[in-house]
Amino acid sequence: MIYKRGRYFWVKFMWKGKPIYKPTRATDRKTARAIEGKIRAELAAGRFDILEAEPAPALTDFLKKDFLPYTQSKFQDEPKTLLYYTYGVKMLADSDMASLPLDKITDQHARGFEARYSHLEASTINCGLRALRRALSLAEEWGKIDRKPKIALAKNENKRTRVLSEYEATAYLNVCPQPWRDAATVILGTGARPEEVCRLRWEQIEWRVNGGIIHMRKGKSDNAERPLPLLPEVYVALSSRHEAQGYPSAGWVFPSESASGHLMQGSAKSQHARAIKDAQVNRFAPYTLRHTGLTWIAPYTDAYTLARIAGHSSITMTMRYIHPQQGAIEFAFAKMAGSQKLVTDGGDSGKSREAGRVTPIELTQKKSVA
Repeated sequence: MIYKRGRYFWVKFMWKGKPIYKPTRATDRKTARAIEGKIRAELAAGRFDILEAEPAPALTDFLKKDFLPYTQSKFQDEPKTLLYYTYGVKMLADSDMASLPLDKITDQHARGFEARYSHLEASTINCGLRALRRALSLAEEWGKIDRKPKIALAKNENKRTRVLSEYEATAYLNVCPQPWRDAATVILGTGARPEEVCRLRWEQIEWRVNGGIIHMRKGKSDNAERPLPLLPEVYVALSSRHEAQGYPSAGWVFPSESASGHLMQGSAKSQHARAIKDAQVNRFAPYTLRHTGLTWIAPYTDAYTLARIAGHSSITMTMRYIHPQQGAIEFAFAKMAGSQKLVTDGGDSGKSREAGRVTPIELTQKKSVA
């Protein structure tokens, strides 16, 4: 039989009572079937050496020859992600795992890696562990190893859970220097990533009467491509900037003299730090603006739609942005009760029965009688 693991198809069959797994490196089922037939024909002809697996490369060799070139190609438009994996690779290259074959690495080695860097924050340790997990996943997909081990991350990693109050956000925006003030307004109003806003182009904005939509492009995840409608504050900020630039149909929304031609996060952080000082609010990272924006949107939609707005590939990540307020549970049940016309003071239970509807209370009564 053949089955798909990642991008590629694998062959699985029994040979002399032993299960055989072989990668085909084929991405379509028809080619994989042909390779399966070739393997069986070679075995029938006595070519048993075809079952001998190539030795797995050492971790450091795989990272240098395969993993780094892959990340440099895939994340060339995402400098922060590329820097993250590059730093993780450096940590792994300096660890005791560096010379180990890929198929010999286990979670026990990961725990040794964690112990070695125990003087660092959990988020820094997890940078190396995430690079390891991604590298092993690709090694399995590319047929370098049969199965990847389960690698646990270090615990107690700090999460971005701070949400700005309306007072903090207003005080902050009022003293923000341009162009970061407009960029921060877009992040708060749409929940977009700071890097997405910094490299925003006029071609991505669809103008409408007193409104519009930002069409975010592919980026950090496969779901990063998404439409984000403009709230009034965001519309005012972008339309004013559009007018000041002479109504261009193309080009950077936040141009600068940097090598990239647009606002860079280094410059944005400087303006951000100045605004925090002038606004006299507690320090927070620029990414907190995205967390705050998505948290403000969360009460008005469901978790799946919020994941789409955030550009997340996993709803698990989106759950970090949902912070139920006091009374939210009671409010949810009250809404459900109202929609189902439950028997409450002033409820319309008579009409519900006339329409042939059975309320949960009535259903419970019927069961108890039975």
